Amino acid sequence: MARVAQVRKTAMMGDEAVAYAVKQADVDVVAAYPITPQTIIVERLSEYVADGELNASFIQAESEHSAISICVGASLAGARVFTSTASQGLALMHEILHAASSMRAPMVMAIANRALNSPLNIHCDHSDVMNARDTGWIHLFATDVQEAYDLTLMAFRLGEDRRILLPVSVNLDGFILSHSVEPLEVLPDHEVPEFLPPKDYPYAIDPSRPATYGAMALPDTYMEFRLQLHEALQKVPSVWGEVSRSFEEVSGRRYSMVKSFAVDGSDAVVVALGSTYGTLKHVARRLRDEGLRVGVASLTMYRPFPEDVLARMLGDVKAVVVMDRAYSYGGLGGPLYTDILSTLYRNGVEIPVLNVVYGLGGRDFTVRDAEEVLRMAAEGAERGGFPEKVVWWGVRR
Repeated sequence: MARVAQVRKTAMMGDEAVAYAVKQADVDVVAAYPITPQTIIVERLSEYVADGELNASFIQAESEHSAISICVGASLAGARVFTSTASQGLALMHEILHAASSMRAPMVMAIANRALNSPLNIHCDHSDVMNARDTGWIHLFATDVQEAYDLTLMAFRLGEDRRILLPVSVNLDGFILSHSVEPLEVLPDHEVPEFLPPKDYPYAIDPSRPATYGAMALPDTYMEFRLQLHEALQKVPSVWGEVSRSFEEVSGRRYSMVKSFAVDGSDAVVVALGSTYGTLKHVARRLRDEGLRVGVASLTMYRPFPEDVLARMLGDVKAVVVMDRAYSYGGLGGPLYTDILSTLYRNGVEIPVLNVVYGLGGRDFTVRDAEEVLRMAAEGAERGGFPEKVVWWGVRR
């Protein structure tokens, strides 16, 4: 029987909630470089360190590239490490993202998702993390402030597991979550170590046991290293299940790789990432009361991609609308859309799928917009298809 801790109810911005979780995780190293809209995270952590609430090395790096490089070195030395970034900062980190996963250096990075230049824009979309989707990182998405807090704690436990040993990103929509104050239940400080014990890294740098990290691999060995990375990611779903059950024991909250509302028995399902799920769910509840058979789903885990879960979930519906807050320019649509198309095809599911590209650069997606998308999904199920494959939502012509 689960033993739920006596939680403390409070309210925080998403950035503050992430910082609080990092403090409770008792990290050893924080590598910081400011960029909107994540700066509040590292500002709060610097205050925790300065006030003696967190015994960690707070390193103000000269750039995001330096920050992630510091994290790799500290992780390989056996430290529990954290950083955060957004947009161009994540882009500047890109080459080291590959090094972090390939060298099996566990760390957690919060990404307050923000549009990429140009033109300059500081508001939310998912273009930044989608550039990093194939770097070998585990990518998690929060739909609200509570999830941003919970997933940060879970990310340390998941990435540091000896069967995984991989870096993890926790994504929260810039400003929409990073700067919004929402109700939050935080675990007591003394309960967190029970869920998240100290990091035990089996390959920590040790002068008495010399080892080489990131050595050259020529054509006769390189593919074997890449296969090992692939195999580690293949283990993530089963380890995630263990982590989720353990977190439920102390928090009362359990996380699946894909969350859903009213999918069973629905004719049409709308799939999205991040905070949009809450808006869609709110509207879908009302439309179902009117008799419209629509459901909503959202991926808590985007990489590794939860193919089996989605194939089962969408196998009996008549139509799917996939919402992307990013676009694969020159490709077939948004990243989530093409992933779901591939999933359905590989699993023999032949249903119409529409891609809705929305919210780029922080453009509002309102309750009215959500209702129109959900009704469009239901109409597609009734007609047996959609007149278009990709719709750019709310674009001014």
